[in-house]
Amino acid sequence: MKIILASSSPRRKELLKKIVPKFQIIESKEQEKIEEGLTPEEQAVNLAYKKAKNIYEKTQGNRIIISGDTIVTKNQKIYGKPKNKEHAKQIINELLEGDKNHIIVTGLCIIIQKDNKYYEHKQYDKTKIFFKDITNEEIEKWINTGKAMDKAGAYSLQDEFCIFVDKIEGNY
Repeated sequence: MKIILASSSPRRKELLKKIVPKFQIIESKEQEKIEEGLTPEEQAVNLAYKKAKNIYEKTQGNRIIISGDTIVTKNQKIYGKPKNKEHAKQIINELLEGDKNHIIVTGLCIIIQKDNKYYEHKQYDKTKIFFKDITNEEIEKWINTGKAMDKAGAYSLQDEFCIFVDKIEGNY
């Protein structure tokens, strides 16, 4: 059965390679649109589902489609990917306000088509991140690497930004 990753994310590709030796990548062009009235957990799952469903509708035969989406949330506000450098700086500064912690929610959707039967699996995982103090110069330096622009919350734990993380509660 063919396995399809509905993402061009290098991080998701790397993770899937650890458990599946052979798979195809088809990037979903589904818009990452936040919908009113959904919790952060529901948002992340909904975004992952829409991406998986988009690829499901473009493919045929027995297949497994895997999609994920990550959002960052603090004080009921949801942060996706920054629109530009100024927005990235604003996001990081807001995450640093007050207690310097926030929640990362990753939604997962797996759609399986096997022998004319359709299955869906949806779930999410939450991790609480605590930042250290970060100077404006350090934020600028990070943003100028360009790595902040394709990540929810304008950072990722896998990059050199990890030096600013004080503590993690939950899954890395």
